[in-house]
Amino acid sequence: MKGDKCEEQRREPKPAAPHQPTEEEEALIEFHRSYRDLFQFFCNNTTIHGAIRLVCSQHNRMKTAFWAVLWLCTFGMMYWQFGLLFEEYFSYPVSLNINLNSDKLVFPAVTICTLNPYRYTQIKGELEELDRITEQTLFDLYKYNSSSSLVARPRGRRQLRETLLHPLQRLRDPALPLAARRARSAASSFQDNNPQVNWKDWKIGFKLCNQNKSDCFYQTYSSGVDAVREWYRFHYINILSRLPDTFTSLEEDKLGNFIFNCRFNQVSCNQANYSHFHHPMYGNCYTFNGENNSNLWMSSMPGIDNGLTLTLRTEQNDFIPLLSTVTGARVTVHGQDEPPFMDDGGFNLRPGVETSISMRKEALDRLGGNYGDCTNNGSDIPVKNLYHSKYTQQVCIHSCFQESMVKECGCAYIFYPRPKHVEYCDYKKHDSWGYCYYKLQDAFSSDRLGCFTKCRKPCSVTSYQLSAGYSRWPSVTSQDWVFQMLSLQNNYTIKNKRNGVAKLNIFFKELNYKTNSESPSVTMVTLLSNLGSQWSLWFGSSVLSVVEMAEFIFDLMVITFLMLLRRFRSRYWSPGRGGRGAQEVASTPASSLPSRVCPQPSSPTSSPPSPDTSQTLTAPPPAYATLAPSSLAGTSSSAFIPGEP
Repeated sequence: MKGDKCEEQRREPKPAAPHQPTEEEEALIEFHRSYRDLFQFFCNNTTIHGAIRLVCSQHNRMKTAFWAVLWLCTFGMMYWQFGLLFEEYFSYPVSLNINLNSDKLVFPAVTICTLNPYRYTQIKGELEELDRITEQTLFDLYKYNSSSSLVARPRGRRQLRETLLHPLQRLRDPALPLAARRARSAASSFQDNNPQVNWKDWKIGFKLCNQNKSDCFYQTYSSGVDAVREWYRFHYINILSRLPDTFTSLEEDKLGNFIFNCRFNQVSCNQANYSHFHHPMYGNCYTFNGENNSNLWMSSMPGIDNGLTLTLRTEQNDFIPLLSTVTGARVTVHGQDEPPFMDDGGFNLRPGVETSISMRKEALDRLGGNYGDCTNNGSDIPVKNLYHSKYTQQVCIHSCFQESMVKECGCAYIFYPRPKHVEYCDYKKHDSWGYCYYKLQDAFSSDRLGCFTKCRKPCSVTSYQLSAGYSRWPSVTSQDWVFQMLSLQNNYTIKNKRNGVAKLNIFFKELNYKTNSESPSVTMVTLLSNLGSQWSLWFGSSVLSVVEMAEFIFDLMVITFLMLLRRFRSRYWSPGRGGRGAQEVASTPASSLPSRVCPQPSSPTSSPPSPDTSQTLTAPPPAYATLAPSSLAGTSSSAFIPGEP
C-alpha cells in the first residue's frame, strides 16, 4: 500500500514555478549586472562614431585592439584640444574694435600759464638773501659777476652760508683716478688756483642729511646750470611755504595784461569763458572752456578758423632771473573734468612765433574685471583723491606721492594739493624734509612706493592727439602795423617787440574721431561652439552623444557602488541559517530526495494510474519550502492519500 501511495504521489502534477518577468516587462530603474554588459550595451547603442567597432570586431582581436587604440587616441586628442580651449577662455583675451565716428565735438579745456610765478618786484624782499647768496656762489664757482654789489660789498662765502642751510658745493668725481686728474690738470691751460669747474673732474651739488645727521648724501649734477637752478628751486620752495595764503591774490593780473586777444569760432571770448588759478612754478594760469564754463564750446567745423585763437604777451622784464630761465608761455590741453598737469603734459610757446596746434580726438574703452586691470571711477583704489576731480592715473599717482610725503616726511610738497591739517614743507620747521624728499623721489621713480601698482588705469579714457606747426609772426612786412595796433589797444610798449608777443591757434583737424573699444575674444557662446566643433571633428556626434557618455559614466559608478556594497555585506553581515536552509530545500529536485521517502518502482512495466484515480486527487502537494530537512521521513509516512478508507 505504501508503494502505491508513493507512486500516486509521484504522478501528481508538479507545483507551478514562480513567475519570471518577461523581456517586455521592465522595472522603473534597471542596471546592468557587469561591466561587460554595460560596455556592450553602450557600444551597440551609442551614436558616437567608432564605438560599435569595439564590439563587432570582438572575434578578431587584432581589429579590436586597433580600434580600441584608435578610439582612445582620438578621445585623448579631443580632450587635449578641450584643455587648450578652456585655457584660452580663462586667460580672458580681448579684441580691439576700432570705430570711426563723425559728429559735433565738445572743444577741450585749454590751460595757459605765464611761466613766471611772481613779479620780481613783488617778491624781491623774500628772495633778497637767497639771491645774494646765489650770486656769491656763482662768482666763487664760475667767476660770474651779475652785479656790482659783489665787488662793492664783498662778503666772505662762509659768512654768507651761515644764514642758509644746504650750501651749493663743488665735489670731485670719486670715480676718476687721482693720476688722471693730475695729468689733466697739468695739460690744462688753467692755473692750479683757478676756482673754475672742469666738468670732467667736478660735480656740483648740495648736502642733505636726516634728522639726527646719521645719514647724509650729496644731490649732485653734472651740469652747473641744472645744479644752480635746482638748488635755487629747493630754497624757493621753503620760502613759498612761509608766504601767507592771501599773498597769491595780490599777484592776480587781469586777463588783458597777459592775453591781448581771444577768439573762438570767430567770436570774442568773455570773462565767463575762463577761470584763474596760481601755480607755484608757472605763475598765473587761465583755463578756457573748463568745467566752470556755463556753456561749453562746440566745434561743428574743423579748421583753424573754427578753433581757439590767442595773442599772448611773453615779455620777461619782471621775471625772477634765477628761477624763470625760459620765455614764452606754457600750454596744455585736457578734459573739462580733469585737472591740468602743466609739468606732465604741457608744452612751451616760443615768442615771435605763431604756433598752430591741430587736434584729433580719441576714446578708449577698456574691459574691467577679469579682462583687464582698470577701474571705472577710482572708488576701488586705495589712494585718496586729493584733487577732488575725475579719476585719472596722473591724479592718483600725484595723490599717492603726496600721501607718502606726509607719512614719511611729516609735511606736504607744495606742488601738489595739501591734505587737511598738514603744513607745507619748510626746513625751518622740518629740517630734514629735503633728505626725505629726494630719497622718496628715488623710491617713487623705481616704483618702490607702489604708486604705479596701486593706481590702475581708468576704463574709459578720452585723449587728444596733437600736431604742431610753427611760423614767424608777425611777418617782416606786417610787423609795423601789427605792433602799432597792439600798442594802441593793449599798451604794448616794450623795446624788443618780437620777443614780447606770441600767437596760438588750437583747432580740430577733422571731426572724425576714433573710438577704441575692447570686447571679449572668447565668449561662452564661442567656447561652446569650439567645443562642439572639436567633438564633431573627432567623433562626429552631437550634444546628445555627450548625454550618452554622461549616462555611461553614471551607470559605471552605480555598478561599482553596488559591487562594493555587496562585498561589504558579505564580509561584515551574515543572515540566519534557517532561511538559507529552506531556500536550499525548495530548490532541491524531487529525484534527489532520499529513497525512503519515495522509493523507485521495482518494475519498469508498471501501469500508469487510471484517469479516475488522478481526478480524485484534491489535496495540494506538500509545501517543501516549509519543511525542515529533519522531518522529511515522518511527514512522508503520514501523508494523506485521498480515497483510502
